[in-house]
Amino acid sequence: MRRPWLVTGAAGMLARDLLTALAATGTETVALDKRDLDITDPRAVRAAVHAHRPSTVVNCAAWTCVDDAERHEPDALRINAEGPRHLAEACADAESRLLQPSTDYVFPGDTGTPYGEGNPPGPRTAYGRTKLAGERAVLATLPDHGYVVRTAWLYGAYGRNFVSTMIASERRRDTLDVVDDQRGQPTWTVDLAAQLVRLGRAAERGEAPPGVYHGTSTGETTWYGLARETFRLLGADPDRVRPTTTATLARPAPRPACSVLGHDRWRAAGLRPIRHWQEGLACALPNLAPSGRAPSSV
Repeated sequence: MRRPWLVTGAAGMLARDLLTALAATGTETVALDKRDLDITDPRAVRAAVHAHRPSTVVNCAAWTCVDDAERHEPDALRINAEGPRHLAEACADAESRLLQPSTDYVFPGDTGTPYGEGNPPGPRTAYGRTKLAGERAVLATLPDHGYVVRTAWLYGAYGRNFVSTMIASERRRDTLDVVDDQRGQPTWTVDLAAQLVRLGRAAERGEAPPGVYHGTSTGETTWYGLARETFRLLGADPDRVRPTTTATLARPAPRPACSVLGHDRWRAAGLRPIRHWQEGLACALPNLAPSGRAPSSV
C-alpha cells in the first residue's frame, strides 16, 4: 500500500494548490494547517509524522512576511528554521522524505546572472537568514531524503500577491508606478505545486537525487514588466503602468536586484523546469481575474 503525503501549512497559497495537484493524481493526503500542527512544537511534529508515516512531507508552513521578519527575527527563526528541523528529525525516524520550499532571499541578489543551485548563499535580510537556516537543517538531518526547492515571485488564487494586486489596481487606478530595477521569475503556485509533485514522485522512484532545486518559472522580467503583461492580458493599456526605481520605496528589508534562479539540477532528476513565466501567467489569469473581466487571448 502506498503511504500518504503529509502537507503542513495546508491553508496557505501554495499548499492549497499542492493539495489540488495531489488529489488529481489520486494521492492519499494528510493536510495539516497551523491549527492542526504547530511545527515549532517538536513533540507535536513527531506525533503527527509517526501517526501517519507519510512517504513524503511537504512543509508549506512558513513565516513569509519579509519586512516583519526584520523586527521579529527570533519568531521567524522558530518557524522557518526550527520547524523544518523538527520535521526533518521526525522524517528521519519515520523514513519519510521532506520537501522544503525555500526562497531566492538566501542569495544577496546582486548578480547579473542567474544563481545556480550550487552558488554560495549570502542573505541580506532576516527572512533570508531564517530560510537558509531551515535549508541547512533539512539537508544536514536528511542527507539522503531532504529536498530544498527555492522559489520566488509566487502568485496564486489563495493569498495576497503582486499579480492579484495588479488586477485590482487596474480596475481602480488610471496609472500605476511599478519598480523596473528588480529582476525575477514570476511563478504561479499551480505550476510550482505540479513541480513539487513530480519531484516527490521521482524521489520515491529513486530517480531524483536529494539536495537543492530551483522551483521558478523560466524566463525573466521586472515587476514593471510583469505589471504590463498583466494589464495586456486583461485587455487594458500597458502604458498605464509607469516605471520607477527601488530607491523610491522605503521598505524595512532590502529587496534583491536579481532574483533570477538557474534550473540545471532538474536534469539530474529527469525533469523539465517550470514553463516560461508568460505562459504560466496567461493560464493563471482566468483563475485570478474578477468575474466578468476575462483576459484577452494570447
